[in-house]
Amino acid sequence: MNDSDWRRAPWPGGARIALSLVVNVEEGAEARIDDGDPWPEPVDELSASPRRAIRNYGNESNYAYGIKAGAPRVMRLLEERRLKATFTAAAVALERASTLATQIVAGGHEVCAHGHRWIHQFRMDEAQERAFIQDAAASIERTTGTRPIGWLSRYLLTPNTRRLLIEEGFTYHMDDYSDDLPFRHEEPGGRIAVVPYAIDTNDMKMWTDPAYTPAHWLDYARESFDRLYKEGMEGAPKMMSLGLHLRIIGRPGRIGYFERFLDHIQAHEGVWVALRRDIADCLP
Repeated sequence: MNDSDWRRAPWPGGARIALSLVVNVEEGAEARIDDGDPWPEPVDELSASPRRAIRNYGNESNYAYGIKAGAPRVMRLLEERRLKATFTAAAVALERASTLATQIVAGGHEVCAHGHRWIHQFRMDEAQERAFIQDAAASIERTTGTRPIGWLSRYLLTPNTRRLLIEEGFTYHMDDYSDDLPFRHEEPGGRIAVVPYAIDTNDMKMWTDPAYTPAHWLDYARESFDRLYKEGMEGAPKMMSLGLHLRIIGRPGRIGYFERFLDHIQAHEGVWVALRRDIADCLP
């Protein structure tokens, strides 16, 4: 099957749209003074940062909320709906949240590497980045029993990232926003699947823009799904990514909007709620 033929073919089971639920696990791996970082993480809900390099106990508790209160709501909803998600996890976050890691494994979900810690890698030289990737993979394998095959950087990557991922045995990469379908990327050392992510349907918009309410997010997510579903039913298959964060969507005033989105997509036939590794496996 060539690329043009594949892009017209349906997903497994005749589905016309693949929906990827991506749950980011970053809490406990963010920049922190007590972990040796020069500055603490900015406060999500306020987009504020202290002007001095001091430990921000309040924001540490804001991140802890994602594990303590947000995660149980997200996990309960996925279990009730019998849906599988790809958990893009900073390795240290999972190390420090062993109960959540156990639930992810027991639920049959996928863990994709989101760095060793939730820090930027674009400033790293090649040796540093290779070690960063190796440390993340080894840590997640120790925590979950399975080595990750997918990677998502924190915002930015380097010219070496995809080649290093291929060398370390990763089979797909998420740092791309260029398409509604996955594709193959060629490097001198081999090929890697690119499974594009999406920023516009990500729940982080609710704290980067305080005026963007949960209702706005739900409306936009449903509109995105409806358009991609229509296009998939009329011709070429499509893929949609929905990015979520435990400390954001897991809040009591937001989790219900995620539930309403699931109500919406589950009322449609021909929807494949898929792990990203399974989407990547569909590529010829």
